[in-house]
Amino acid sequence: MIKFLTKGLLRDRSRSLLPVLVITLTVAMVVFAIGFMRGTMNSLFLDTAVVFSGHEKIVTRAYNEENQLLPNDLALLDVDQLVDELGRDYPNFFWTPRITFAGLLDVPDENGETKAQGPVITLGIDLFSENSRQAEIWELDRVLVEGQIPQNRDDALISTKLADQLGLAVGETVTFIGSTMDNAFTTYNFNVSGTFNLRKGQTDKQMMLVDLSGARLALDMDNAASAIFGFTHSLYYDDEAAVALRTHYNNTISDSLDIFSPFMLALRDGNQMGTMVDISGAMMAIMGGIFLVIVMIVLWNMGLMNGLRRYGEIGLRLAIGESKGQVYRSMISEAIIIGLTGTVVGTGVGLALTYYVQENGIDYTKGMEALSNSSMVMPNIFYAQVTPDLYYIGFIPGVLATVLGTMLAGLAIYKRETAQLFKELET
Repeated sequence: MIKFLTKGLLRDRSRSLLPVLVITLTVAMVVFAIGFMRGTMNSLFLDTAVVFSGHEKIVTRAYNEENQLLPNDLALLDVDQLVDELGRDYPNFFWTPRITFAGLLDVPDENGETKAQGPVITLGIDLFSENSRQAEIWELDRVLVEGQIPQNRDDALISTKLADQLGLAVGETVTFIGSTMDNAFTTYNFNVSGTFNLRKGQTDKQMMLVDLSGARLALDMDNAASAIFGFTHSLYYDDEAAVALRTHYNNTISDSLDIFSPFMLALRDGNQMGTMVDISGAMMAIMGGIFLVIVMIVLWNMGLMNGLRRYGEIGLRLAIGESKGQVYRSMISEAIIIGLTGTVVGTGVGLALTYYVQENGIDYTKGMEALSNSSMVMPNIFYAQVTPDLYYIGFIPGVLATVLGTMLAGLAIYKRETAQLFKELET
């Protein structure tokens, strides 16, 4: 029967081509819209995660209580061993140490005298390890304005805002003035290898990026770190999984009686991030639900009208001896074939478009210029996100709504008495 109906639909393209096209376009729109909404939310979360928190962050309990002071005297010890253990026990994440420290940046002139000074917040990130993904997640190739990415431990990237403030140029040497892990006075020279602009408001106003090895030398923090950041391999934040991991780690590994014991925080545990995660989840559910309902109504109506406009064909089939049950079942079967065909093609188109935007993004740089004075961490390029449910979510409107509409139209025909039906068909 299916073979027979398929051949019939291929012969009579007037009743199949337009519905398939409508379903294809609609399903593609559904898949891309949901993928783009999720990707946009994830872009917001990822920017915060990269700069401040990771998807997961491990610090000592004491450091967490005083984190606003950047108390590196309360930092994690034996970090290399801890990173190895985390990679073994929680392989769904990749783990990377981070040192965050503040101080004064001194810019000398050609005579060694101070030309300019200013406060600086420095992030020591792991740029040189074999499996490091720091250059990737910071998108250093894209945010680099001048110069090059650090090539050795004494190289530093300076934000363009800080460079302009201090009158710095690529190739100059700057001196960091601060305190070591043991609160001793320290100075350390960094070579400015390049400048960068995150284009995220004031986030990088006083920021300098150096390799972890250089930060450790400057602060006497051998095999120590302020924190260990964890990211999913896909860089997609799953709040439920993150909370579950955090809960498991703190209940089984962390020692609540030891202030220097490692303590895990999820992204939502950061400042107001829990509210943002909850609100974004609710918005996604509401917007996605409304969008699906609207699409289902459109496709349901299409299935209904497609069934009703076939009164003439139905009358002919009844006249040659087909039963109303046979006609009804064939209409449903055709709707299933049309719905499946349009849904499969539409899902493929939607996934392809979503993947393209996932890889290339949509640049909103000009639109974000209005937020240049904001303290918010806002991306200027939004990406879509291909998630597993995108492979099947289009079947809900594409098949279900189409079949339901056809069923309703067919039911109206099926329930009429044959004599009444012929009378209607004659008119």
